[in-house]
Amino acid sequence: MEKIAICPGSFDPITYGHLDIIKRGAKVFDKVYVAVLNNSAKQPLFNVEERKSLIAQVTKDIPNVEVDSFQGLLMDYAKSKHANAIIRGLRAISDFEYELQLTSMNRVLNDQIETFFIMTNNQYSFLSSSIVKEIAKYHGPISELVPKEVEEALQYKFSKEMI
Repeated sequence: MEKIAICPGSFDPITYGHLDIIKRGAKVFDKVYVAVLNNSAKQPLFNVEERKSLIAQVTKDIPNVEVDSFQGLLMDYAKSKHANAIIRGLRAISDFEYELQLTSMNRVLNDQIETFFIMTNNQYSFLSSSIVKEIAKYHGPISELVPKEVEEALQYKFSKEMI
């Protein structure tokens, strides 16, 4: 049986922390779907297609990773992809309570799909998309936080806002 995992998130934008989790998950699972959540309640900086494109660019060298998007319930999406696992990254203890709630509810919805938590690399434990966007907005240095393609996309987005 093929081991298929979903790595869900908003990825607005993808950071080195996300990429670390994706790469490590890809070593464990036969196929990893990086699934961009299309949440109409949020106002992301990048639209779904832009986020998918950025993720595809920075994961192109990982052959068992496929980039996709979904809306609705994660467990419905996972079932549609015949996944048997969800990959979630944990940065700090503060993430755990929220992730525990999500995982518990997901088990109620489908107890056949396991959730695997991967602790982020210590060098990325402080990193979030929100922090990256805030630094980029004020033209701060982000090259150690995101891949070059993402840095350029952020610079472009924030240069357009200034016009």
